Amino acid sequence: MAGALAGAGIVWQTPANPPEAQDYIFRNGRRYVRPYYFEFISHAKNRWAGKTIVDLFTDEFKGRPREYYVHAVKCGRLQVDEQMVHADYIVKSSQKISHFLHRHEPPVLGGNIVILQNEVDVVTVCKPASVPVHPCGQYRKNTVVGIMEAEHGLTPLFRILCFS
Repeated sequence: MAGALAGAGIVWQTPANPPEAQDYIFRNGRRYVRPYYFEFISHAKNRWAGKTIVDLFTDEFKGRPREYYVHAVKCGRLQVDEQMVHADYIVKSSQKISHFLHRHEPPVLGGNIVILQNEVDVVTVCKPASVPVHPCGQYRKNTVVGIMEAEHGLTPLFRILCFS
């Protein structure tokens, strides 16, 4: 699906298309992310083997109703090994399962992430309270890691907690 949409001017968030400064919009003191498409990838665990693709997603990812997953399979937003499948497809262990989504991230406070110190191997920042450190939940680009990559080209970044 990513290949089919790549030429259509659609923004994908992938390692090949990391966050960029133009992905962000500032309004009323908040930082918004322009909507984008994202491919969630998982490899089927042994305990998933033998379940239908719809039952697997309904049981494991409870944030959406069963009808959503049935529709996602029918329109190709849920794929197995980069192929469209039927709703009654039986998943096998280790298969690549892709879920293509159109993402709208919640806004965070619009202040800058101040770099306190930038050494060869360590970057120290002052993080706004509402900004997650790394991709999690509904956030991928509106994180310290995403913003630092977009605004300063800093990658890869790893979190180290320090308490004084």
